[in-house]
Amino acid sequence: MIDIEKLSDVCKLLGDKMRLTILSLLRERELCVYELVEILQTSQPNVSQHMRKLKDGGLVKEAKKGQWVFYSLNINDKPYLHELFQHLPSQKKEVDAVSCEKLNCCD
Repeated sequence: MIDIEKLSDVCKLLGDKMRLTILSLLRERELCVYELVEILQTSQPNVSQHMRKLKDGGLVKEAKKGQWVFYSLNINDKPYLHELFQHLPSQKKEVDAVSCEKLNCCD
């Protein structure tokens, strides 16, 4: 069972529109920062700051592939989030529209 303090911290992370959108995007597949920048139409430092908060909060994990970092969801140990994620709108169209190959990054 999760304690109130941890749940409060998770709720704070989810309370930000940008972070909730990022989590919804990562539901579709793992993404690199540049794909997120393109989809969200914001700066790389802005995305990186949100990713750091989500990673520190245990909601995302990163995997290095060469010099590039890819992010994915890390909610398997948080069953209380699964119901919420079922209600997030699909971001499949947005995610399918970008790729490292199209953006010429992560090679």
